[in-house]
Formats: sequence, C-alpha cells, structure tokens
Amino acid sequence: KLKHGDLEVRLTGEPFPLYPGERLQEPVTKLRAVPCDTALRLQAVQDFKDGEVDRLALDQWLFEGPGTYIPRVEVEIVETIRATIIPHTPHTALRIKANRDCKDREGRSRVSGEEWLVSKPGSYLPGPHEEILGSLTAYKLNNKVALHVVANQTFTDRFGKKRKTGEEWLVTEKDTESFIPDVFEEVKESVSVTVLNNRQYCVILDPVGANGKNQYGSKKLVKGEKEFFLHPGETLENGNVQDICILLEDEAVVLRAILPFTDGGVQRNPGDKWMVKGPQDFCPTVEMEIVSRRKAIPLDANEGIYIRNVKTGKVRAVIGETYIYNQDEELYSKELPENIEKLLTDAQNPLVGREKLRGNKESREVTSKPRDKKRVVTYQVPHNSAVQVFDYKTKVSRVIFGPDLVMLGPDEHFTQLSLSGGQPKRPNVIRTLDLSLGPDFMTDIFTVETSDHARLSLQLCYNWQFEVPEKDSPTYKRDAESLFSVPDFVGDACKSIASRIRGAVAAVPFDDFHKHSARIINNAILGKNNSLYFPANRLRMTNIDIQSVEPVDQRTRDSLQKSVQLAIEITTNSQEATARHEAERLDQEARGKLERQKLSDEAEAERARKELLELQAVSAAVESTGQSRAEEAVVSTQSTGGLFLNSNAKFRVLAGLNVVLPVEEYSYLLI
Repeated sequence: KLKHGDLEVRLTGEPFPLYPGERLQEPVTKLRAVPCDTALRLQAVQDFKDGEVDRLALDQWLFEGPGTYIPRVEVEIVETIRATIIPHTPHTALRIKANRDCKDREGRSRVSGEEWLVSKPGSYLPGPHEEILGSLTAYKLNNKVALHVVANQTFTDRFGKKRKTGEEWLVTEKDTESFIPDVFEEVKESVSVTVLNNRQYCVILDPVGANGKNQYGSKKLVKGEKEFFLHPGETLENGNVQDICILLEDEAVVLRAILPFTDGGVQRNPGDKWMVKGPQDFCPTVEMEIVSRRKAIPLDANEGIYIRNVKTGKVRAVIGETYIYNQDEELYSKELPENIEKLLTDAQNPLVGREKLRGNKESREVTSKPRDKKRVVTYQVPHNSAVQVFDYKTKVSRVIFGPDLVMLGPDEHFTQLSLSGGQPKRPNVIRTLDLSLGPDFMTDIFTVETSDHARLSLQLCYNWQFEVPEKDSPTYKRDAESLFSVPDFVGDACKSIASRIRGAVAAVPFDDFHKHSARIINNAILGKNNSLYFPANRLRMTNIDIQSVEPVDQRTRDSLQKSVQLAIEITTNSQEATARHEAERLDQEARGKLERQKLSDEAEAERARKELLELQAVSAAVESTGQSRAEEAVVSTQSTGGLFLNSNAKFRVLAGLNVVLPVEEYSYLLI
C-alpha cells in the first residue's frame, strides 16, 4: 500500500520504477563530501535511533569531516560549519558561548549562556550548541608595561587565585609574557613602568600591603634607582616623580612633621617645624612634608628686608648682610599711606613755588615700577635738604640731612610736608617728603591799601634759607627738629610778610609809596638788620625783590599809566634833542677834517709832479749824451770791424751794425 507522506532515500542499486502515487522529492544528487575542518550541523526532524544513539526531534549534532554524508529522511542539514584557525603567534583565543546546556570539546559541562575561552592553537570546530562570539588577541607584557585587570564576577583565575567581583589586580611580566583576559576579567588600562634614577624619589599613597590589599591612608617612600609598577588604587603624591632637593650653600627647606617620629635623636611631633640648610642632598620621609624652599637674600649696605617672627609678631629690619629667614620667620610687607607711596614713586622735588622733577619725566614714567613692600623703604635725600622720620613705637623722631640715604625701620614713617604754592599762595599745593634748606626764593602776590585808600597789587619775591644747626652743638637734635615745627613754612612766612607790608603801606599816601616803594617795603620787612628771622623754624629772609606794583582800581591804574607815559615821552624827546645836537656837531667836525685832507692831498700831488718833471729832464740829457757817444764809437770801429768797448759807457755797440746793447744784458759777444 502507498505510505502517504513518507520519504525514502535510495542509494546505489538496481534501477527501479516509480509506482503510481510516488514521485521524486529531489532529483538524483551526488552524495555530499565533507572536507577536513568542516562539519555539517544536523537536526532531527523526528525521533529515531542512530546506531546506538537515540535521537529526539529537534536534536542537533555535527557530522565532522573528512567523510561522505549519507542523508536520512529523519535528518535535515541546518548549516555547514567551518573550523576557525587559532594561530600560535600572535597568541589568540576564541570566545565561545553555549546556547543551551551541553558539553564542550574537552568534555566539560556548560550551561546555557555560559562563556569560555579556547586558546589551544589549531583549528576549532564549535559544537552544535556553541557560538563563537569573537577572537581575542593577547596583550604582550614586558618590563615596561603591565595590565590593570578588574573582575566582573567571582571566579578563580588561570593562576589559581580566587577573585571576587570588583577586585582589581596587576598582571606583570613575572606572571605571564602574554595575557588574554578571561570572560570574567576586564583590562581596565595599561600601566607604564615608573622609573626612578639615583636623584629621584616618590611617595606612593594608599600602597598595597603584604596581603595584596591597599593600605588606605598610608604612605610609602621609594627612592631611586628603581623600576616598579603602580598597583590598582595606588597614586603618586603630587602626581609625579619628584627630584631630590639639592640644597646649595645659600639654600634651605622648611619641614613640618605630619606624624610623630624621631629625627636623629630629636622627637618630632605633628605640626613641628624645623629647617634643613645646605649644602646637601635632602629627601623627605613620609612622616614629614616640605613647607617651602628658601634661598638666602643677599643685601648690600644700602638694602634691607623686613622680617616678622610668626610666634611673637615682632618685626625687625635686616640690612647689609646675606640672610635666610628661618622656620619661625616670614617676609613682612610694610604698608605706607597712599600719598607717601605716590611721593616715593614720583620723586617730586620740594622747591617752594615750583614743582621740579628729579630727572626726565618721560624716562621716569617708563622706568618707574611698584615698590617691593618686603624690601626696606629707602629714600635718597637730595643735597641741601632734610627729611624727618618718626618712630611710632618709641615716639622718637630723627632728622636726616642730605645728601644721604634714609632707610625706614619697621615702625618708622616719613613726615609729609604740605606747603603753600601758586601765586597768590594757596595751601596744600606742594606735597613733599624732604625740606629744602635754601638759599631759594618764593613769589607771592597780595593787595595793600595806602592811607589815601589806593589799593595796590604787589608781586614780591623773597630770598630765604634755613639756618642749619652745627652737629657739635649741645642743642643740635632740638634745633634740627625745629626745622619741621611749622608744617607750612611757606604759607606762614608769606602771611607774616604780607601783614608787615600792609601795616607799613597803610601809613603812607599813594604818591609817597609810588616814589619810595622799595625803601618802605625793605624797612617794613628787613629793618636795620637787612634780614627777617623766624625763630620757630630757624627760617631767615635775606632779600626782597619787588617785581611789580599795580593799582587794583582801574581809574588809578589808567592815571598812573598816563603819568608814566608822559614821563616817558618827555624823557624820549629830551634824549632825541640831545642826540640830534650831537649828530650835527659830529657832522661839522667830519666836514672840516675832509677839507683839510683835500688841501693836504693837493700839495702832496704838486710836489710829486715837480719831482717827476725834474727826473724827465735828467733822463732826456742822459739820452742825448749816450746817443752822441754811441755814434762816435761806431765811426771809430768801422775800420777794424771789431768790437769797441768803453768801460765807462753804459752801452755796448756792435761794429757794422746799428745796435746798441746795455752792459747789464750782455757781457761778451762772439764775432
């Protein structure tokens, strides 16, 4: 009977016919040859017995080559699988995953979803329930590179150590030359070797102890020469390797203890500070830290620094030596008032009534820079000047006369002078530190009124100077301080002088003052001693220059101007008449001299003409005498044909020729 739905596979044999109802499912097909390193994944479509193995529907297995696969109706080919080659170099592994519970090639039971590595070199055919997730290449390890590995779950690694989830460790060349992370391992990063030479050191924070765990809060000092890898969780203090402190002779380091320890027999407690001076090499231990590195400050005789003791608060100045402040000292910044700072920077000259600058303004603006507040404040007192310095701690002042250099102590400050300036004088125009001792001058403009109520504006210039006390005087200190007893000596002196002049001018009328203004002003100020002395600050006025006297009232000014113009006009006319008379007199004298000179020249010309005529007459006589003598000489020598020479004659005659030669021109003649 016909078996509906059944399939049958027929192999080599006798030819056969197809019975009614039978048909070919597939045409005649060659048997499939499975080469080496290849397999067919087969799946049972129904239950059957394969030799001694019972196959259930949907079971899968492999038919591995080499061989010829004979198909069966109970089996279908799912896919062809080719072996994956695992090379020996570089070291590679395959990551395998089980899709269901099975046994691997080595007979180990695997559960569904389990992953493992296959690292044996050669060809590898995955099982029917295995999936190749990918290949992994081994990390090469040497003495310069290590691997930081972390466990994803608890397992026992290839070295037989049990690792817990999240545990981190270091794999180095000592463990293996090449490393392929297991499925439960993850390479977090590559760690480079830390190299220390013989001049370097480092401090490791949270070092790994003998139990392989980080000792959190601890430190470990490592000195060179050495090579090592940082374990997971370890870090370097300050993030890098540090150089050993090479201290020169003028260098030192300030140290602070952070842990109790004994340093060369000295017990150090946390917080203690001490200093180590050079020259030497210094490497701090983990029980201490470097607070600062200090270098000696070389100071000239005119240089200094302010030092404050941090324990007592006392501030002192160190001047003229090479100094390195210790662990209990620090540099102190001396603050000065803003106006004093500006005066020190601008270096303004205190000449009264003028604001000269020491040096070129442009060059000072270019070269000026902020004052170093840790340096001792210095000020160069100009020649013929004085500066007062007050110590607010001892309540004592001192006066320095220039040229000299002032160096302020920690509690000393300059005495600022605010002087009047301008014309007329206005207070607080000039601000300066040094007092000019003179001789100098100051100019002031003020108004006076005469007894007849004429108001005049006077511009006067006063010459002044301070009387400097002698150093060997017993009252030298008191007299020197008295120079600064009057804060504004310019305004005080000008007010005092103006008051005296107003009193003197108020007692005389305008006409008298206009005629004798110099005498009245000098008598009012200088008096019989020809000087005015202010004993409070030892200021002396020596001379007064009256620069201008102008009426304040416009009508008085116009009348005075007219009278002055009239006087000038009269004087000018008188001078013109005198000059004209003198010019006429000089002109007459010049004409008389010219006429006499003409007569003298004509007489001289007549005498010269007379002499010329006499000389011409003598010359004509000599000429006629010479001619006659020459003719006689020619006649007497014609018979001989030779040369006649008269030693007394002034001429020589050539025989046979009418030629007469002077003796001075020829001495002989060849015939």
